[in-house]
Amino acid sequence: MRRLIALPMAVLVAGSLSVAAPQPAHAAAGCQVTYRVLAGWTTGFVADVTVTNVGDPVTSWELTWSFSAEERVVTGWSGIFDQSGADVTVSNAIWNGTVATQGSITVGFQGGWDAVGVQPSNFHFNGTLCEGTSPPEPVGRILDVGLGATGFHPVRRVAAGGVHALVQNDRPANSSLLPLRLNRLIQAAPSVGTLPLIGDSLAVAPQADRAGAGHYVRMTDRYPGAAYQWSPDWLTIVDMMVGTRLNAYTVGNIAGWEIWNEPDVTWNTAAAGPFNQGWFRIHRQIRARDQRTPIVGPSLSRWDPAFMQSFLSFAVANNALPDVVSWHEVDHSSPRIAANVAEYRQLEESLGIPRLPISISGYAGIDEVDVPGRTASYIAKLERARVADAQRAFWYEAGTMDGLVVNGVQPTGSWWLYKWYGDMAGNMLETTPPYQNGLDGFASYDSTRKIVHVVVGDETGNNTVRLSGLELGTMASVTVEATPSSGRFGAVSAPTVVLNQIYPVVDGELAVVIPNMVAGSAYHLVVQPIFGVPSYQSRYEAENASLFRARPLPHQNASNGGYVGRMDSGSDPRFGSYVDFVVQMPTTRPYTMGVWYANHGASLATHGLSVNGGTYSMLAYPPTSPGGFTHVSTTVLLNAGYNIIRLAKAAPGPTSSSGGSSGFISGAGVVDLDYIELI
Repeated sequence: MRRLIALPMAVLVAGSLSVAAPQPAHAAAGCQVTYRVLAGWTTGFVADVTVTNVGDPVTSWELTWSFSAEERVVTGWSGIFDQSGADVTVSNAIWNGTVATQGSITVGFQGGWDAVGVQPSNFHFNGTLCEGTSPPEPVGRILDVGLGATGFHPVRRVAAGGVHALVQNDRPANSSLLPLRLNRLIQAAPSVGTLPLIGDSLAVAPQADRAGAGHYVRMTDRYPGAAYQWSPDWLTIVDMMVGTRLNAYTVGNIAGWEIWNEPDVTWNTAAAGPFNQGWFRIHRQIRARDQRTPIVGPSLSRWDPAFMQSFLSFAVANNALPDVVSWHEVDHSSPRIAANVAEYRQLEESLGIPRLPISISGYAGIDEVDVPGRTASYIAKLERARVADAQRAFWYEAGTMDGLVVNGVQPTGSWWLYKWYGDMAGNMLETTPPYQNGLDGFASYDSTRKIVHVVVGDETGNNTVRLSGLELGTMASVTVEATPSSGRFGAVSAPTVVLNQIYPVVDGELAVVIPNMVAGSAYHLVVQPIFGVPSYQSRYEAENASLFRARPLPHQNASNGGYVGRMDSGSDPRFGSYVDFVVQMPTTRPYTMGVWYANHGASLATHGLSVNGGTYSMLAYPPTSPGGFTHVSTTVLLNAGYNIIRLAKAAPGPTSSSGGSSGFISGAGVVDLDYIELI
């Protein structure tokens, strides 16, 4: 049985071509035509044509047009159809021959095609040509999205992070976290002595692990209610925190030590001396026991070039550079992100510092963080700046992903924005906003499924997303949905569908006008072929996954132009190399998993394979030819919905059991991962 694309006709409105002949002072004839493809499948489609008579009234009519390819009418309604070659003629039925001035008639048909055609042309109504026009011009502000751009980074969801996002190892619920495909979080310091902390980084590590997230340890959140207060025994406390972490052999997702938060406003120089000296002492104390965990800082409250220059100059001179450099962007600063990052990179170069990863350790102001339109603008600018990671700023309650979840499990309006972000796969696309204020967005393209995602916001009225470089054929399905600004306590059960249309694609370009935008809302465009899209995502690129002690790298022979390498840390599960794939499956069943890889060694290499925190099994990789990728296959049992598949050189043991385990630590050789395929 033929299957229409999964878009209900009652909702689906197709792309249209509106054409009109100029109307003389005493019009005798004239027309406007809208041609709509309502649905399509591999061998056919359903369409209709609406004609508006802008001339004198008529009592009978004949409508003609020419198809562009091998389309053919199979059956029609509301008229008498005839076709000769590419030319179609429709005459009125008995009951609809009379059409008044400004009156309309609509005829519909089911058609067949061997390939998707383009918009028909040469429309005539009673012999009068309806002059063709170009597709509608963009209106309002325009966000340009270029699919032809090369060299932009793979989807890493750099801004899918939060501060004090998790508490008690179970809030928010795992089901709320997995769809977001989190990147890096910031959690409180490990509890030592008798002061348990909300969101203790070691206590919540298993939940972060179950969500595929890594996290930085904010050391200054050591004391509840009294953070950032220097005490004479601070270095002793630092040593205790580091020791506590090093004794946690079941934890492998600690991504770094954040030495201090907002030293430009919280450092007590009178009690502790200059910050640069304090940084050096804490840095030295950490490195005395832990030489492997990255150190993060200075975590300024805002971009301050003078402070940063002083800090970096001192750090260079004293061999105390951070491994990750950080600051906040929270004071309505999204328009300045590009300039701030560029200024930092210039400073870095002037001091001879190798290019360091940037962490924006808090973004969006107190009146912005719960407004999807504003946070969409922040994310767009953070993606274009190519920061390593960024976290939603912490303003209110811990354990809510900073306002994404209410009551532990219910999504707010902002949650849907990050769900759309989590759905992105493949490569990020270059987006060009008209200005640094107002309309902005971020986008991705999954070349395997030929799906484009665009998320936009921060604008009012009618505005346009203009895509170029599309290779989806002559027509594309476009869905637009919206999520409102509901605040941190307002649950939103689902986005609102704004439009569902099939649009013509002309020379690889497509303009989508989003009507009646609200500045606080965010909007999600999904652009895809009108048929042939897989029913579920089966291929997951390694460079899109959660990476621990591994790096995404470019390669011309790799799928999607990249792979994950440097997976060479295998002697200690606390610091092991592993990759977590968060996958979404349609049904619970065994799946055949192909792993595409390269092993340039002379002997067999191995990884540990764990599914949903289960016991590790061994996956073996035979050697491959230089520069080439091949695959091995195994069977994995996956649940309907979200799952985590881990491939590890070394990593902690199962996180679903309360006691943990010694972990998998016996991976042999070094393997580069390209992607996994689940069928």
